[in-house]
Amino acid sequence: MPRHIAIIPDGNRRWAQARSLEKHEGFANGIIPGLEVYEICVKLGIEEVTFFGFTLDNTKKHRIQRKAFIEACVKSVIEISKRDAEILVVGKTNSEVFPKELIPYTKKTKFGKGKIKINFLINYGWYWDLTYAYDSSSDKEKMVENIASANIPRIDLLIRWGGRRRLSGMLPIQTVYSDIYVVDEMWPDFKPEHLYTALEYYQDQDVTLGG
Repeated sequence: MPRHIAIIPDGNRRWAQARSLEKHEGFANGIIPGLEVYEICVKLGIEEVTFFGFTLDNTKKHRIQRKAFIEACVKSVIEISKRDAEILVVGKTNSEVFPKELIPYTKKTKFGKGKIKINFLINYGWYWDLTYAYDSSSDKEKMVENIASANIPRIDLLIRWGGRRRLSGMLPIQTVYSDIYVVDEMWPDFKPEHLYTALEYYQDQDVTLGG
């Protein structure tokens, strides 16, 4: 089993459009799938899951869409905090679009029995993540230790919903040796078999980490 899984929950807007809804209406329908992933991963004993919330580039979208995905991210974090998990939110906090409700979660916080580590990338950018190291360290050998996402470990398996075959800038350091599995269905159409099939796929990979 992978120790650490990353989730890119893509396809929310396309899902809404296919149902003759406004684009922004898709994001609220992505909250329940995240909770289902949480329940399955706890059951299977997976140690850590990182969810890709929204990026600095995403905030350039229409104001109504921006408001919708920010609200969905906030609700997702709060819902997970009602369960047994250790939560960490990573993102550019000194921005007007970063939800202030999530500031307390930017330091690892244990809820309940803390059965699993859950990370959320909120208002995240790969360039911001990496250049954060230059701003905080003059020791080039310790750059990786000082990136903004330094508290998130290497990712074993990255699963992307929505059919797109790209990383979209997700944690470039941690995904360097990740195996990638793409689900063609949109994120709001999540089914448990999507996750189980991705885990079966991982069983057949030769994890060498470059060796």
